[in-house]
Amino acid sequence: MSQGNDQEKTEQATPKRRQESREKGQVAKSKEVSSALILLASLGIFFFLGSWMFWRLSGFMGGVFQNLGTLRLESIPKSCAFLSKVFRQIFIILMPLMLAVLIAGIAGNLAQVGFLFTGKPLSPDFSRIDPIKGMKKIISLRSLMELVKSVIKIFFVGGIAFLLVRSELENIPALIQMSVGEILAFVGKVSFKICFYTCLALIVLAVLDYAFQRWQHEKDMKMTKQEVKEERKQSDGDPKIKARIRKVQMEMFQRRMMQKVPEATVIITNPTRLAIALKFEADEMIAPRVIAKGAGFIAGRIREIAKENDIPIVEHKPLAQTLFKAAEIGDFIPVDLYRAVAEILAYVYRLKGMRNKF
Repeated sequence: MSQGNDQEKTEQATPKRRQESREKGQVAKSKEVSSALILLASLGIFFFLGSWMFWRLSGFMGGVFQNLGTLRLESIPKSCAFLSKVFRQIFIILMPLMLAVLIAGIAGNLAQVGFLFTGKPLSPDFSRIDPIKGMKKIISLRSLMELVKSVIKIFFVGGIAFLLVRSELENIPALIQMSVGEILAFVGKVSFKICFYTCLALIVLAVLDYAFQRWQHEKDMKMTKQEVKEERKQSDGDPKIKARIRKVQMEMFQRRMMQKVPEATVIITNPTRLAIALKFEADEMIAPRVIAKGAGFIAGRIREIAKENDIPIVEHKPLAQTLFKAAEIGDFIPVDLYRAVAEILAYVYRLKGMRNKF
């Protein structure tokens, strides 16, 4: 039962999973947001620059048709010059619209996912041609949502166009008495209204679709408990390996510590549970230094090495306990222990002096 629960994606995605997904181009993004912004930018260009674009294009086309009788394209250079002039004029007229569409498209993507450039979605992936996975994509909540969005857009655009055209039906008979310019103005006004209200509807749809894409992305990003454990192992390292490394490091440290025990001046014990090795050289040190210490088995090894090297062992329970807690290996003893240690060192020096006499 617990194994089944571990396989359910119930855990929120970790920062590492989110970063990997982002690098693969798997982000929450709605195409409707970019579409709505592009349509809105296009409407803004037509609203502010539509008259300029119309009169610029009509003036250019009028000039072409007026000079059509004198136009000679019998040579390639003249034909190229004429086509270059045509394309240049069209580019100047359409440049504001193209620039607005480009900026709106980029802004729509940046607003959703920020700056992201990756080529991984373009890399070949043979799993994409798997027919079973293909059927799952066709019959899925995402594909159903795309179908619903398409139907809603059709109804929105069709319904808005129908309502606006129906509201203008009473003005259509009057078009018979209008000039061509007035008819074009009427058609442009109705078309702009249709596009404007369609854009408003698409903005609402884009907000809802983006919320759905975020929810779907978070759902797809969820991880099983086992995946979270494996990722934690990869990030922090396998606990067994880390424990083995710590054990090896501790063994190396103890080995180096034991190699310094023969240099000790005295060993202070508890008497069997603790052992602290002190070294003091009056000409070189300002105070005694702890060069080794240990408890249990380590304390026993320190005493054995001390006996092998004829190092004095002094039993002093309170001092041994205090030194073990207050001083680390390589530290000088605390100042408040100077007197007690000095008495022991004096005893050791007297003991060595007596041995030297005999």
